[in-house]
Amino acid sequence: MNINTKTLVSITEANQNFSRVARLADEKGAAVILKNNTPRYIVIPFSSLDEIEMASDEDVSLVSKRLIAKNRKAYEALAK
Repeated sequence: MNINTKTLVSITEANQNFSRVARLADEKGAAVILKNNTPRYIVIPFSSLDEIEMASDEDVSLVSKRLIAKNRKAYEALAK
């Protein structure tokens, strides 16, 4: 996952000014909250949740297609 450095916010700043974090998420699509200078939390608009869930479903589909292609002979032998 690529992180836009303009969306990084310290946990202290997020605690003191959460409206800024929400604004960043609205404008940039996501805000990343750092704890001890390490990305720890991500804030996204609720409306983006469906896109993220759909993307993960697509990822699962791609992985299963790859596994089926890789192990096709084993699956065919089991099907007999």
